[in-house]
Amino acid sequence: MFRLAVILAVGLRVAQCALPSGTNVLWDGRVPFSMTEADIDASTGPYLTVVKGQNESASYYTTLLGHKIPPTPLHNLPLLPSEQALSVSIDNTSVFLPGGSTPQYGFRRTDLIAQINGSNSGADPILEPAGGTTTFHFSIQADVAHPLNYTHEYQIVFIEPSDGTHIFEVQLGSPFTDPTGPLPAPNAHWFKVRDHALNVLFQTPFLPLTWHNFAVTVGWAGSTPGSNNTLAVAYSVDGLPLQTVAPTTPNPTVTAAEALGDFHIAVIKLPLVNPADTPSEQSDVVHYGIQEGTHEALLYSGVFVTKD
Repeated sequence: MFRLAVILAVGLRVAQCALPSGTNVLWDGRVPFSMTEADIDASTGPYLTVVKGQNESASYYTTLLGHKIPPTPLHNLPLLPSEQALSVSIDNTSVFLPGGSTPQYGFRRTDLIAQINGSNSGADPILEPAGGTTTFHFSIQADVAHPLNYTHEYQIVFIEPSDGTHIFEVQLGSPFTDPTGPLPAPNAHWFKVRDHALNVLFQTPFLPLTWHNFAVTVGWAGSTPGSNNTLAVAYSVDGLPLQTVAPTTPNPTVTAAEALGDFHIAVIKLPLVNPADTPSEQSDVVHYGIQEGTHEALLYSGVFVTKD
């Protein structure tokens, strides 16, 4: 009887970790242990995985970690995790070729894009309801075996409308500048959560061997009188409860045309300016610049979206 009570109590605690109380999960990107490399290659499940290098499979860049590295303890019990962490990596092969366009030689990138029923565009109106409020949860840990190069800028979590801007973004490293300034930039090893106009709402050091938990709440303007585009940020480390670090603030530069966008978790490494390039090429960050081609990665877990 005692053993049954313990099992029931543990099961209840697992459920509480997996699903935050008082919330409605609209999309769940927490990867179950049943997910396989074949699922990643086929974009089966919560993520569209086509934004990657041209000549390698998606599972070459996105690795299922199983029980090797425990996911964030914020949403998982230490010995009974409900998800497995992901490693999202880049190397010199990580040159994305968009359909009908030219290769993005300036970037090295791997993106995982939220999708529902196999559609990333179909997910957008569900995750970003006009006049509503949704919260984007994600946890990030450094891959100590494959560190980033902080002389470069990295864009790692964002919502991207079709015009290429970001409703919000999380950035690491030294911001791209033309001409290149002193490197690495101050606070290059810090997370920066930025709004649509690239104002920093919150920043904190990227400590190793630590899960950094974020929850970015987005208010979506709609036809409802008085509704506005807003952002708020909560943050914690490891298993500590989330705390508000940036209260609700306007995000006024978002236009009606940018009201919907894809939710990405990623490793996008921007280049350094190449002195040998022409001035127009130097300003074309997508297609030109210097990249070292090193193997770099970030670890993700606890990725999901809730309706508030």
